[in-house]
Amino acid sequence: MTVSLRPATAADQPGVGELHHRSRAAAYADLLDDPASFATRGPEMFVAWWVERWGWERDTHRMTVAEDDGELIGFSYIGPSETPGAAELYAIHLDPARVGTGVGRQLMVRALTELPEFGTGRAVLWVLEGNTVARRFYERGGWVPDGATRVEPINDQPLPQLRYSHPL
Repeated sequence: MTVSLRPATAADQPGVGELHHRSRAAAYADLLDDPASFATRGPEMFVAWWVERWGWERDTHRMTVAEDDGELIGFSYIGPSETPGAAELYAIHLDPARVGTGVGRQLMVRALTELPEFGTGRAVLWVLEGNTVARRFYERGGWVPDGATRVEPINDQPLPQLRYSHPL
């Protein structure tokens, strides 16, 4: 496996949307009352969402894609945060077959080097409280829960989230 990281382009957004759908469906299946709800919100919804979001945010946010021999296998998304003085890691998503291969770690390390461009002092991210795999991943990377919580819908089901912080 030869993984390369590079800045995303507009041409990457359809693949990012498809990968994001696969990643969420795999990671959140045990957290939702109706895991089949991902079937009704197919990859085309995620593709449209990322194409539109990229159009609005490409100048104020940064996406990094991970590829293995030209195949899109993961991405990270960072930018300014609503948390005063902080930058935010909005997402790290991998193809489910690539979880545990070190690609997520590469994306996190790269994000941590770029996050200071968007905030001072610290970075934040939000993770589903019940997503123990993601929580362990971030904790191994030096992120710690900072006590902030919120409830946000995933496929119309409200789920609790925890905010994690990392010094910059």
